[in-house]
Amino acid sequence: MSWNPALDPEYPIGDAVDAIETVIVPRARDLGNFEVRRALPAPKRQMVGPFIFFDQMGPAEFVTGQGVDIRPHPHIGLATVTYLFRGSFHHRDSLGTDQWIDPGAVNLMTAGHGITHSERVDGAVLKAPYTLFGIQTWIALPKGAEDGPAAFVHAGKSDLPLLEGEGKELRLILGRAYGAGAPVKTASEMFYADAALQPGAKLPMPEDHEDRGAYVVSGTVEVAGQSFGAGQMMVFRPGDRVSMTAGAEGARVMILGGETLEGPRHIWWNFVASSKERIDEAKEAWRQGDWQHSRFQLPPGDDQEFIPLPER
Repeated sequence: MSWNPALDPEYPIGDAVDAIETVIVPRARDLGNFEVRRALPAPKRQMVGPFIFFDQMGPAEFVTGQGVDIRPHPHIGLATVTYLFRGSFHHRDSLGTDQWIDPGAVNLMTAGHGITHSERVDGAVLKAPYTLFGIQTWIALPKGAEDGPAAFVHAGKSDLPLLEGEGKELRLILGRAYGAGAPVKTASEMFYADAALQPGAKLPMPEDHEDRGAYVVSGTVEVAGQSFGAGQMMVFRPGDRVSMTAGAEGARVMILGGETLEGPRHIWWNFVASSKERIDEAKEAWRQGDWQHSRFQLPPGDDQEFIPLPER
């Protein structure tokens, strides 16, 4: 039995059906040298399927010598998904991963019982002005995978299925949709895709997933007679047939969703878990800073500093 706090057990029928269950307007967060707009979690929605964080990074312009510079920090109980429209940055983690990500590729880092990583711009990229624009999401892991081993997978742009036709170009980042499947394995059923729509193009939402949402990156789309612009997320009622139509300038839309988890999740800092006890254990492990013997180690090649545990 799936769990979702926003689902009404008695759905309206006929003319009473409202295709949009929730509209989310992201809130801005300043990370020091660039802005993140966070759509999930929201007051009315903790998750869409297993997606528990949804951040739009930028667009941000950096002068020569500056860029993303996020020191090593820990995660548990989630998988991070990084997908860029413009720019690039350098991922290092405690597994020994050393991977740049470029537009159209995907990085999936599964924290499981614990992982530490950094995200920076360094080397030759700093020798010129730099632009960053992309989406980073967190996927909450099902209980059976929360304490599993950490993992990292990178898939290049050419590895991801590209579906084209009728004024649409859709790149499937994770999961399955429209008869295609992405190559990166996930811990639960889901879909996540980047869709570019020409003016007037129609995109039906996948009907074979329990929970579904869409985030407008640019342009406008119309759904059920309502217009939605850049920076808005729509969450749709399960089972409804939903299609969006791009406005006069076209649109770029991220669509996402999947199987809802078996219960809510606790969130504290970079930790996601089905119990507070798991979070308390992770907090204590990071606070102690025993990089040789505890569940957390610092990334090889980036182990001279880290983000301390917040005092709150």
